[in-house]
Amino acid sequence: MTHSIQDNNLLPVLSVEHLHIAHTSSQVLVHDLSFNLYQGQTLAIVGESGSGKSISSLALLGLLPPQLTVSGQAKFQSHDLLKLNQPQLQQIRGHKIAMIFQEPMTALNPLHRVEKIIGEALLLRGWSKQQVRDRVIALLNDVGIPEPRSKLRRYPHELSGGQRQRVMIAMALALEPDVLIADEPTTALDVSLQSQILNLLKQLQQQRKMSMILISHDLNLVKHYADQVVVMNQGKVEEHADVTQLFNSPQTSYTRHLLNHDFGKALAKIDQTENILEVQKLEVKFPIKSGLLNRVTDYFVALQALDLTIQQGAALGIVGESGSGKSTLALAITRLIESNGEITFLGRDINRLKEKQLRSVRQNLQIVFQDPFSSLNPRMNIEQIIGEGLELKHIAIAERQLRIEQALQKVELPVEFKRRYPHELSGGQRQRVALARALVLQPKLIILDEPTSALDRTTQRAIVKLLRHLQQQENLSYLFISHDLQVIRALCQHVMVLRHAQVIEYQQTERLFESPQSDYTRQLIQASQYK
Repeated sequence: MTHSIQDNNLLPVLSVEHLHIAHTSSQVLVHDLSFNLYQGQTLAIVGESGSGKSISSLALLGLLPPQLTVSGQAKFQSHDLLKLNQPQLQQIRGHKIAMIFQEPMTALNPLHRVEKIIGEALLLRGWSKQQVRDRVIALLNDVGIPEPRSKLRRYPHELSGGQRQRVMIAMALALEPDVLIADEPTTALDVSLQSQILNLLKQLQQQRKMSMILISHDLNLVKHYADQVVVMNQGKVEEHADVTQLFNSPQTSYTRHLLNHDFGKALAKIDQTENILEVQKLEVKFPIKSGLLNRVTDYFVALQALDLTIQQGAALGIVGESGSGKSTLALAITRLIESNGEITFLGRDINRLKEKQLRSVRQNLQIVFQDPFSSLNPRMNIEQIIGEGLELKHIAIAERQLRIEQALQKVELPVEFKRRYPHELSGGQRQRVALARALVLQPKLIILDEPTSALDRTTQRAIVKLLRHLQQQENLSYLFISHDLQVIRALCQHVMVLRHAQVIEYQQTERLFESPQSDYTRQLIQASQYK
């Protein structure tokens, strides 16, 4: 690994000089960004949400909306990328410079199977179907997907998060690009998968002698994979240094702030003994059907029988890798999927209730999903989104307005935001709106499914601090699902570790960190500290 910002003996593969991006409203989004990227080298662009990381890379490929104006230079193979027209850029995109986008579920066409998703660019270049199939299988092998032939006919929704990310990497590598731009490639993945994906990218990069631009909000993550780092803050470059130099002696207070991973401590042990939720022998099985008559031949166990309890005002963290059963547990408790076992919430077994009886229960049991951009209706403004549940309860308009404004204040958003739409907010602001939508119904228990995974460290700290404050003020209980043990430690009194649909460990949070009972838990703790 070469840790030099500049090598006078080599010409850069990509040279960006004085990149400037502004909105037609004269708002400057990126101001004077310059860097050189050399063959086989990794440049990390790091910063908080809205710092200008992603739009800088999108500008290089001509993918910005027309209301943004771009100036400066981006020299690549005797071309200035910023001066090329769309037909010329189409010859560069994918073939010379490829991009892995942040959210594979959004970036992969849900109507196409894996074979077509990866092979489409090859078909357009005149390859035969057999050549394309052979190449797609080889690419799936390269990115570490087992039994690749069996995945060819699957749709994106039939793959796990890690598999979808690998498919997107295979798609980006199909035309063997010289430069790979990876935009937050591991954001929503658990710690073990994060290191797998980044090690894979590093290995592929070395094999193919590619250059890579790694965009991330996590400085501690890029430490192990980058050669040079550009730290951005509100469109400006705060620091540009060799990775070793930057970590040994950060020059700015902003960089030191990004390196701070202190999330604070969870509230002290809860004194109350009253259980708000008791789960006994809860299991989830999905039928496997086959044959001409589509009969049930077997069952896939998504969650093996487990027990858990949550006290009023306490938080239980659920940890595990992708596919371990975390989200399945959340959906089963909220009765969004069928399950066997007892789910006693506020003294009633909700697994025995009929749909009409569930409505009164759901007011006290709310869920906040992982991706607020997908779970918030883009056609409704924030006021309508937060107030939808109140409208269904036929609450008077004046009372509704008051409760909406109170909910916004609780999640520390300005009341004026109620006129905005989801696309006008940052990731952290959208997550706060999703939380306000749950809070407006004054629930007793909120299930949070990876609510901080797609957020930068600063926003994560703010959300965790907010959740702790609400827990204290409102006596709220949480079932908090996350792959980030540092976040769990800062919020939850107890932790349950899941793996392959079964409970590996279930104990008090601090005791789990001090003396983990299983090798798997030790690996998770080690991975979170390594990060």
